[in-house]
Amino acid sequence: MTCTAWNATTLMKINLSDRLSFKQARLGVMAAFFLGILLGLAQVTVDYYAENAAIDQEIAAQINVSLGPASRIAYNIDAELARELVNGLLQAPPIVKAEIIDNNGTPLASVSRPMLSSPYRFISDTLFERRRSYAKALHVDFVPDELLGHLVIELDTFHHGANFLRRAMLTMLSAFILSLALSLILMVLFYTMLTKPLVHLINNLLDIRQHTDHERLPCPPGHQRDEIGALVEVINRQLQSIDVNLRQKLRAEERLKQYLEELETIVEARTNELQQANIQLRKSNQELKDSREEALTMAEARSAFLANMSHEIRTPINGLLGMLGLALDNEMDEEQRQKLTVAYDSGKVLMALLNDILDLSKFEAGKLQLEQIPFDLGELVEDTLSLMSQHTHKEAVELACQVDPQLPAQLEGDPTRVRQVISNLLSNALKFTARGHVLVSLEWQPKHQPARVCIRVEDTGIGIAPEALESIFSPFTQADRNISRRFGGTGLGLALCRSLTDAMGGTLRVESRPQQGSVFSVELPLHAIQEASKPKIELSGKILVFNQQQRLQGRILQQLLQHWQLDAEIADYPNPEHIPQPLPNASYWIIDSPALAESLAQLDSDTPRLLLCPYRQQLDNSKAATLHLHQQLPSPISRARLLRALRQLRQPRPAVSTSTQASTTEPSSARLLLVEDNAVNQMVAKGMLTRMGFEVIAVEHGQAALEWLQQEHCDLVLMDCNMPVMDGYEASRRIRQLPALKDLPIIALTANALQDDRQRCENAGMNDYLAKPFKREDLQKLLHKWLPDEPTTSS
Repeated sequence: MTCTAWNATTLMKINLSDRLSFKQARLGVMAAFFLGILLGLAQVTVDYYAENAAIDQEIAAQINVSLGPASRIAYNIDAELARELVNGLLQAPPIVKAEIIDNNGTPLASVSRPMLSSPYRFISDTLFERRRSYAKALHVDFVPDELLGHLVIELDTFHHGANFLRRAMLTMLSAFILSLALSLILMVLFYTMLTKPLVHLINNLLDIRQHTDHERLPCPPGHQRDEIGALVEVINRQLQSIDVNLRQKLRAEERLKQYLEELETIVEARTNELQQANIQLRKSNQELKDSREEALTMAEARSAFLANMSHEIRTPINGLLGMLGLALDNEMDEEQRQKLTVAYDSGKVLMALLNDILDLSKFEAGKLQLEQIPFDLGELVEDTLSLMSQHTHKEAVELACQVDPQLPAQLEGDPTRVRQVISNLLSNALKFTARGHVLVSLEWQPKHQPARVCIRVEDTGIGIAPEALESIFSPFTQADRNISRRFGGTGLGLALCRSLTDAMGGTLRVESRPQQGSVFSVELPLHAIQEASKPKIELSGKILVFNQQQRLQGRILQQLLQHWQLDAEIADYPNPEHIPQPLPNASYWIIDSPALAESLAQLDSDTPRLLLCPYRQQLDNSKAATLHLHQQLPSPISRARLLRALRQLRQPRPAVSTSTQASTTEPSSARLLLVEDNAVNQMVAKGMLTRMGFEVIAVEHGQAALEWLQQEHCDLVLMDCNMPVMDGYEASRRIRQLPALKDLPIIALTANALQDDRQRCENAGMNDYLAKPFKREDLQKLLHKWLPDEPTTSS
């Protein structure tokens, strides 16, 4: 029965066993009953031990009374008196056998009778044994040491056990009756004191719930100060609180009803507004959709325009640079060579500008794709510096490179994009530095997670104003409007560096002070594949490094040599005319200027020496031989080239080599097919290949190439992509369908320089890709890759 179903009628039908008074009385009676049982058991136990002792005491008294007469009877051997004595003992109800036995064991008299039978005898026998036997020796006072015989008595314990069981039954029955009487008394008392007041309280509470107005619940008489009175007081307080809450709830419901009515009015108005807004939103969405389609169309048109612009501009530039390159290989006077060189350099600047614009456009369009291939970052930086040093003509600017010895030998990343970043930062530093130095340093930071490389380009140029530090990374923006007039440039280089660095997951920062110089720091997360190794150089003796004051190259070179575990010492000097005196003893010399080499040649001619200077300062072979030089090395020097030179120092001095010797070409037996529709580009490529020693056959389009290949043989095909009649893509696919030509190397020579164009060439079956305009060195490297058995131009 749940608490929610109570009413006055239900309260009158509560079972007796469910009433609180009965439960309380039951608990009290059960406690009293168990206590009475325990007390009765204790009393019965005490009575048992007393009864057991009484049996032995009673028989002991009988034996003590009969012992004297029995002793005299045994002494006189009087059988008649003996029978009378044992018959007298048998008169006692518990004794069932009595006899007197002489000292020979012969009974003088013996009487007995059967034991009593009863259904409760087994209880008595369990408690007191079935029978008990007692024997007492017979003596006379005047002959105490002589044994006359024994008095033997056997006892039936049931007489005493029956009395004990009757007393135990009465004891336990009285305890039960007492518990029952106590339960009735407690039930009446608990009903009067507890149940009746609670029933009265419940009825009063039900009566109050039937009225709407709050009334106080009356307290049952006589219970004002006990727990029931406290319960009534708590109920009255709760009823008062409920009444207050109910009134507040009614008022809140009334206000809520008013708010709902107002809300319905507001919702109706807002619904009308939303309908109007939805209509406007649908119009806006349609406009956005139209704008998106227009933007996609413009993006496709922009991509097509970039591709066409790349092709249309690269094609004439390729012809221009190619023809200038071929012309520079011919004999001419110095004035003509200088003019052609200026034109050739201008074409390369134009090509670099075009590449920057295309790369920046690809980045903004989200089409820039990065490679993840192993490369040597130290070698990449050294090669870039070597190339830069060949094209810079600033005598007062020192170009230096410092590579962390812990830099891994192989890193994983995109070497092309890393080279672009370094080249642009170097070009920017060289452009704005008139004197001092430009230092490129590489630092390996393995403790960062993930590990990264820090590339720093430090210069002593004009610096950047603090307010212009962020604007320099915007396309077509420079720190000062006067910069373009003084130094030139488009402002694309740093913007491209920032975009490429962000694409590779790195950071680009700049610190600068006007008229003091700038430091550009690039941090790239590159994964190490092969750790750095220390080369072994079997070179004994001290190496003396000459270093003109205020220059960086000597200190960097000394640290590198000491890392290679070589004994290196610096000899600083103010200018070539003032040789430091006295010279430290050394086994080898590294000299940093031709003028100092001339001064040192007058002092000593036996010490092995290397000349380390920029390309523009290197001497011809005859002059170098007169100065006793083993080798001339370009600065900044690469680690690999310096290592080879040091290993050759112990050998006899060879004819001094420089980096400006003319190129020679060995004859080749390879036959190449050139597929090119542009006559100028055909002349350029054919001229380059002929000078390399190859046999070249040129055709104008893909259909002609396909027909020629079905009749003739060649070792490699150079394929243009955009041609009339049949383009290079279709021609390559058809060549791959011919079983005899499926392994023929095909290299794409195209002015389409976007990443999608490279992928399109690979899908058509071409083996490699070279974008126009290309340098002879790049073409030569590709031919050596796909024709490895053929000789190539050597320097």
